[in-house]
Amino acid sequence: MTATVSRQHGFLQTNGLHLHYVRQGQGPLMLFLHGFPEFWYSWRHQLDHFAAQYTCVALDLRGYNDSDKPSGINAYRLDVLVEDVRGAIAALGYDRAVLVGHDWGGAIAWAFAYAHPELLQSLIVMNIPHPAKFAEGLRHPQQLLRSWYIGAFQLPLLPELLLQAGDYWAIEQMLRGMAIDKSTFSDADLQAYKTAAAKPGALTAMVNYYRALSFSGPQWQPWGILEVPTLLIWGEADAALGKELSVGTEDYVRHLRLRYIPQCSHWVQQEQPERVNTLMAEFLGG
Repeated sequence: MTATVSRQHGFLQTNGLHLHYVRQGQGPLMLFLHGFPEFWYSWRHQLDHFAAQYTCVALDLRGYNDSDKPSGINAYRLDVLVEDVRGAIAALGYDRAVLVGHDWGGAIAWAFAYAHPELLQSLIVMNIPHPAKFAEGLRHPQQLLRSWYIGAFQLPLLPELLLQAGDYWAIEQMLRGMAIDKSTFSDADLQAYKTAAAKPGALTAMVNYYRALSFSGPQWQPWGILEVPTLLIWGEADAALGKELSVGTEDYVRHLRLRYIPQCSHWVQQEQPERVNTLMAEFLGG
């Protein structure tokens, strides 16, 4: 059932900055963390669906769209991003949440679950591997080739110039170009993403997530056994992250449900929203 509850835009204060968010529905908190190069809008289908049972809140992560954009690479370290989420849950007036993350939002969600398991009712992650599996995958040539952009994003200035060239053609290619079903992203959808990326300081902030990786990894290791009930959803036709990265996740998550969606790209919750929503509802109901 699709909710008809209207969306409300707002700002919350956390970790010394203001984050923009969209809120829809009432009930327990379901907090959504988007990936690159997205913003809260990537969760539009899930907000509509789950607003009948949850207070659904989709953040603009720091640096994105209408959220604050602090300068400097260190402002985008993983431990800082985790603290943003902790403060956001408190600022929204909750002490626990269902945390949902995709891509970079999923990476933050994994780290948050280890840092603050007591704040999570459950964890839902989409098309981003467990950090230990990602580190393992980057030791293999096939995944290294898929992840070439991580190295390219370490360069100063050039990534921003390439991303904005030709009316943000690269962002259009990432979204519609990678999608299996090209109708997933309408022209209006693509314009929304381009408009968000064009806001002053946004592109540098977005790329700084990657530049900060060398400052973020070691403090989250070694990875133990996660006790938070976890659903991992994986679009099998992900051009950036191979399906093999999901294999073996059960070695790190005690209560894991892993579900694959065939003929679906990295943008799983937008390309197959009905299937994703069904899998989420089954997991949460179970």
